[in-house]
Order: sequence, then structure tokens, then C-alpha cells
Amino acid sequence: MQYTRMPIEIESPEEIGYSTITYNLAESSVRDIQLKDLNLSLGDLVLSYGHHRGHPDLLNCIASEGTTFQPNDVLVCSGAATALFIVATTLLSEKDHLVVVRPNYGTNLETPRAINCEMSIIDLTFEERYAFDVDQVRQEIQSNTRLISITNPHNPTGTVISGDVLIDLVALAEAHNCYLLVDETYRYLNFQTPRTPYLAEKSPNVISVSSLSKAFGVPGIRIGWIICRDKQLMSQFLAAKEQIMITNSVVDEQIALHILQNQAAILTATHQPIRINFEIIKTFFSETPYLEWVEPTAGVVCFPRLKSGYQLNVAPFYESLYAQYSTLVGPGHWFEQARTSMRIGFGYPTADELKTGLQNLERCLVDNLTA
Repeated sequence: MQYTRMPIEIESPEEIGYSTITYNLAESSVRDIQLKDLNLSLGDLVLSYGHHRGHPDLLNCIASEGTTFQPNDVLVCSGAATALFIVATTLLSEKDHLVVVRPNYGTNLETPRAINCEMSIIDLTFEERYAFDVDQVRQEIQSNTRLISITNPHNPTGTVISGDVLIDLVALAEAHNCYLLVDETYRYLNFQTPRTPYLAEKSPNVISVSSLSKAFGVPGIRIGWIICRDKQLMSQFLAAKEQIMITNSVVDEQIALHILQNQAAILTATHQPIRINFEIIKTFFSETPYLEWVEPTAGVVCFPRLKSGYQLNVAPFYESLYAQYSTLVGPGHWFEQARTSMRIGFGYPTADELKTGLQNLERCLVDNLTA
């Protein structure tokens, strides 16, 4: 495999230093929490090897969020990134074909590239409000198509695929004897409408991936999971996990279990500031003359772009935004898009930080616009 570092990781806040950023609008998650916030005692935990699939209580807890899942339909991994890596490296090879949407989280594109798997990329567009067209997927299906890869809720736009479209995609995967991978990392951040069930409930041909990182403010514990009702495939995923890491951290799994057992209370508290920040960012986009957006319906990110009629010196803009204004957003090239688009996260900053960060963004735009 030929690995390439992704811009989203090279330029991430953790790489350039959180202490250098005052107004962090680049995160796609809620604010990180401290362990003491969980009121969890780990003093009696034995630091042994864990269960290969994941702690049985944790498997049961995740499976209980569906009506048809059994614990063995779940595989706990060290984050959604590892889960996605396991799926890609298990299912894809140089002889296989993948249909994948873009923009997307980098791993969903870069890992198949590292494998040298043939890909058909379906580009979602601002003009179509990042809507998903099943017919585009149908036209790209080949005899060796092994996987269809989507994200829902979508990263980086915050849009949600309709239920009817999802059902059509499931039927398409079944008809062509391939798998539908749904990166559902943002499912717990559906703060406006009720959370939808995992799509893996619909068919053994569906693979759902999720994690705790984005919605619960615990990316440091590295817990995500795969859900699939195909027993044979899950056995292959387990074999991959065992060769990569054997088991997860037993400390991480105990923290994850505590969070999921108390998720209702945690998410109620988390969603309240998100709603406040969402109103702040909606007001900003209703007033700014420079940027336009497709209003997100879930998650804590949006993906605005510079309005037509304006020209921007993009390199000085991003450099100045960080160096002069101590503000960070996710430039479009993180997602293989034009740098006049950017991902803005509104779940991580406080309300005051978001307001100031957006003001800085507009001032810096004005500084770097050209005639």
C-alpha cells in the first residue's frame, strides 16, 4: 500500500497546536471534555487484554440501539477511522471497484487509493444542495463493484440523505451483490430531528460505522465500531482487527460504556449549546454579503463558499486568518474542493468564540478580496 498524508491531518489543530488557535472553527465535533466530567471511577479496572470483539457489555449496549442486532453484529474498533480502514482493506483490492461520494472525509478516499482500487467518484455539488442521486450510483456500478461508500449525516456539509434514497441504495447494493458502507459518525449530532436507526438494520449488505468522538467530546479515547449483519464478513473484519491491534484499550472501552449507558442525559446537555450556536451561525449567513451556504440539517459543520462576483487571494487569506486573527477553519482542499469553500464547525467553540471567529472570518475575507 502506498500511504499519503492527507491535508486535513497535516493542517489539523492537533498538528499545528491547539494553543496557537483562539477561535477554533475547524473542528467537526463538540467541545472536548475532561475525564472528571464523567464521574467515573476506574481504580478497580484490571489492565489486561480486552475482548477481541469489544467488551460484552459495550457490544450489548451498541446492539441495543437497533431492533434486529445481536452483539456479534458489532465490532468495536479504535475509532471510526480504524473501522473504515478495516472495511476498505477487507473488501477492496486492485481487482475491485468502488463507488464513493465526494466531498468526503479523507480516509474514505485515500485508503482505497492506497490499495490501488479502481474508483468512480460521485461529486455532490453546491448547486444541487449536495443532494444525492441514486441514478448516478446506478450508472457507475460495474461487474466488479464491491463497495458503495457514503456518509450520512454528510461530512463536511451537514446534509442528510432522505430515507427513500437510502432504501434505494440498499436495494441497489443487494441487486448487485455488493456492500453499502454508511459512515454514520455524526448520527448522535442530529440535534434538530429524532435520530434515525442504523442503516445496517435494513440488510446484511449494509455496513454502518460510527463512533463517540464527534458527539460526546471524547476523541482521545479512540472508540468506534462497525455494525453489519453479515456473519461471514464480520468474521473477516474481526480477523483484520486482530492483526492490526488484537484488542482495544480496556480503559477506553470502560469510558465508552459509561458514556453510552448515560447518553440520553449527556446528549441533552450537549445539544443545548449546539442549538444556540446554530442560531448564531444562521444569523451570520443571513447577513454576510460574501459567503453562501447550504444550511445543514444535522451535525455541527457546514460547507459555505465564496459568492460569485468576488475574487479571493486564497493563500494569504488562510495564512492571515490563522496568523493575524488566531482563527482556523477547514479549507476546501481538505476535501478535494476549491479553497474558496471551507468547512466551519459550530459545535466546538463557545458562543462568544463562534461570534468572534465569524467576525474575524469576514474581516479577513475583506482584507483579501481582489477587484
